[in-house]
Amino acid sequence: MSNVRKEPKRSEEREKEKLEGWKPKTSLGKKVKEGKITSLDEILDTGQKILEPQIVEMLLADMESELLLIGQSKGKFGGGQRRVFKQTQKKTCEGNRPKFTTIVVMGNKDGYVGIGYGKSRETVPAREKAIRNAKLNVFKIRRGSGSWQDDSSEPHSIPFMVEGKSGSVRLKLMPAPPGTGLCAHKEVQKILKLAGVQNIWSKTSGHRNTTTNLIMACERALKRLMIVKVEDPSIVEGTYKENIKKEFEAVSEAES
Repeated sequence: MSNVRKEPKRSEEREKEKLEGWKPKTSLGKKVKEGKITSLDEILDTGQKILEPQIVEMLLADMESELLLIGQSKGKFGGGQRRVFKQTQKKTCEGNRPKFTTIVVMGNKDGYVGIGYGKSRETVPAREKAIRNAKLNVFKIRRGSGSWQDDSSEPHSIPFMVEGKSGSVRLKLMPAPPGTGLCAHKEVQKILKLAGVQNIWSKTSGHRNTTTNLIMACERALKRLMIVKVEDPSIVEGTYKENIKKEFEAVSEAES
């Protein structure tokens, strides 16, 4: 007998097999499965609620995920190392009942991002819940070059200043010129990077050590980018590549 082991299937192939065997339960999922809806903007612009994560998997195949550090391991005088799982315990007559909480951020690094919260008695189910909720909570943002020091037309930052609040934490995001980078908290940087923002300034106030509130404040600030109505052609909603393609098709049609 040979000692050669069969190579495991790649994650991409497994995801394709899952999507092929997916049986949608909602009318929105059936339309996506049949090919009647081919863009996530058609769902988000009409305010329809996504109830199946497979919808996002089919419309945004290039999504990446990352766990945020919201917990801390036990250490002397609170000096433990940061962890992706936050552990809490409930005192009962039978003993301690631990629970694990985690937060996942997902995005395609081009205008779409989602944040999910998961909690369970074990780490793996908590992570799976967070990934599922992140796919269901996907939203798009506006990007632009709103800094007065910036002369470029590429959407590398945000078009205007926004602010989000959660608990006592207030987070203010401000547009920055090219070369600035992401001047923000490390966990906020992960969210902005997966959202497609490259340069930004930030200012926080309140109890900033509460990472969960800081993440929620960042999510609310990014969602406020879509509230204001703008008519600036340099401001991009969602994917930048698709907007360039639409503009090119419109110009070619006008010339013909």
